[in-house]
Amino acid sequence: MNKRILLLLSIFITVFATAQNKKITLEESVLQQNRLFRADRLAGFQWIPNTNKYTYYVENGTKLMLASAVNNNSSLILNLDDLNKSLDSKMNSFSSYKWKNENTLTISNGTKFYIYEVSTKSGKTIQETPASAENQTFDNANENLAFTENNNLFFFNKNKEKITITNNSDKNIVSGQTISRSEFGISGGIFWSPKSTYLAFYQKDETNVADYPLLDITETPGKLENIKYPMIGQKSEKPRVGIYNVATSKTVFISPKGNPEDYVTNLSWSPDEKYILIAEVNRGQNDMNLNVYDANSGAFVRTILNEKSDKWVEPEHAAFFPNTKSNNFVWISEKDGFNNLYYYSIEGKLIKQLTANKFPVREIISSNNAGSEIYFKATGENGTNMLAYKVDLKGKQTLITKDLGVHNCIPDFDGSYFFDEYSNHTTPSKSLLYDKKLKSTTLLESKNKYDGYVMGTAEIKTIKSADGTTDLFTRLIKPSNFDPSKKHPVLVYVYGGPHAQMITNSYLDGANLWMYWMAEQGYLVFTVDNRGSDNRGVAFESVIHGRLGVNEMDDQIKGVDYLKSLPYVDGNRLAVHGWSFGGFMTTSLMLRKPDTFKVGVAGGPVTDWKYYEVMYGERYMDTPAENQKGFDEASTLNYVKNLKGKLLLIHGTNDDTVVMQQNFALVKKFIEAEKQVDFFPYPMHKHNVQGKDRVHLMKKVLDYVIENNK
Repeated sequence: MNKRILLLLSIFITVFATAQNKKITLEESVLQQNRLFRADRLAGFQWIPNTNKYTYYVENGTKLMLASAVNNNSSLILNLDDLNKSLDSKMNSFSSYKWKNENTLTISNGTKFYIYEVSTKSGKTIQETPASAENQTFDNANENLAFTENNNLFFFNKNKEKITITNNSDKNIVSGQTISRSEFGISGGIFWSPKSTYLAFYQKDETNVADYPLLDITETPGKLENIKYPMIGQKSEKPRVGIYNVATSKTVFISPKGNPEDYVTNLSWSPDEKYILIAEVNRGQNDMNLNVYDANSGAFVRTILNEKSDKWVEPEHAAFFPNTKSNNFVWISEKDGFNNLYYYSIEGKLIKQLTANKFPVREIISSNNAGSEIYFKATGENGTNMLAYKVDLKGKQTLITKDLGVHNCIPDFDGSYFFDEYSNHTTPSKSLLYDKKLKSTTLLESKNKYDGYVMGTAEIKTIKSADGTTDLFTRLIKPSNFDPSKKHPVLVYVYGGPHAQMITNSYLDGANLWMYWMAEQGYLVFTVDNRGSDNRGVAFESVIHGRLGVNEMDDQIKGVDYLKSLPYVDGNRLAVHGWSFGGFMTTSLMLRKPDTFKVGVAGGPVTDWKYYEVMYGERYMDTPAENQKGFDEASTLNYVKNLKGKLLLIHGTNDDTVVMQQNFALVKKFIEAEKQVDFFPYPMHKHNVQGKDRVHLMKKVLDYVIENNK
């Protein structure tokens, strides 16, 4: 009897231990990081306008909950089944809802837009776009709906009449879409004025932009599809801004005041609808004017400010108007070395520099209704955080969020309460509510979704940059069974380019879950954010100008030196992998530092910057005519004879960001140099391999590293 009990107990312990030590599969690590392992949050959080009440949805978006900041007691306000029954719709969730006022919300399924009255529990369809419509931009105040079809712009008015704004048969004239290949913070091309008197839109003339061929292999025979791709130093698009007057049905246009191929960016409306503000940047991207135009006539009114640099000027944020009754606005500028807030009048007078931080403002969140406080995100002194602050019009700045980490803060209408959701190195997710005195109440704290799984650990440290001037953040992921007495191979994951930061004070420290899977295969996975990467200020980021790859590689080699100083690192078994700019870094390191890495896998790499697009490439490298030495120095094509390790090149065959010519040109050079490399295409994929095929991609990458780094 005792033996039987012991046997059962042994089986129970074994089963329990197994349940507590599940292993994450590679497929799970690729597909489930933001699904199965996603932390619990108050999804869809919104303040109801002009109240201290808020809503969020639960149960996969099928129930909308209502709560008050006064006591945070929640109750069901609307069930998705009841909503669908009222609207005769088939929506799957509340994921696209927005409060119009305290009683009314609008909601969309992508093509249909509905309005629902909570008090009467009734709703109706207010707009519906055709299946071919794109770039839908809803005017929440007056229920107009603008959209594009092919290259033209239209809108439905409140009476559901379709109004044609542009009617260009020439496909080279494109209206209502993003321009400048979505650089300069541009994310859309349609801008309703505050009272819907006007509709502004971007328009680009791509007549002189070269056609670039992509092959569609899904048809027999294969079909050629051309895209417009302006390469560095060649003809670019000609942008302008249209302003459509809804009452008169007339459109006026604003073109760049300088060269026709200059950039018109960061469009904003003044609250009284009299003016449009546009940041015009010269094609060289070292001279920017913030210009004011008359909204009715399109006439130039004045230049409010000018910024120049011997490297680049890159406006990324539209003018922000904190008060709907004033045309005074806040401008974000990094002219003093870091993004800070400057308060201007529409006449061009600098009223006050609101912040003078030695760390960058990331974005303005909102302001209170009185316009007396502006809320914004910034990194704080430690560049891996993203914190929330407020500043009044006299320049008094206050930190709202009290915990270090990466925060998403949503103030209510008058600054009495602040919803805050954050994670950090030890916190998967925590949702708080701050009152006006910044006393916090916890609304929700997620459990660790990785609990019970075998997981390694990450160490965040700093090393000195190659020039010894600044600290660089590093992340080293170790396996769960890490043995410091043994030598471990290392996979260095690199990006290294502008506008990206790999290491953040968030849960998993900004790492992809597949890195933890790789660690369980006995690897250390290492990353360093070199100079040139994001959120560290102008001096840190601009050292790359004209010489892409040089300082970045030097800092990566400092990371390698650090790794080799660790007694548990096998310095003869180092591998490197990166994508896009990280692919450029990978090929550069393999060819220009050939004795460093035994294996490299470069995905979607830029191999020669002359093949890259105008907007990004000319900002950092100028043109070949201006900087041929820099282009020659950066081109990986010039170093193919140096290859010593194993190199795998990967590319999506329909990549319209880093065109496949980049990889083909490098492969051709390897062939001419009689160097063997491996190449793997992903047919019909664009710049990033997504969906289930991404599992295939990561298996290809990591298997290659493991097999060739023995």
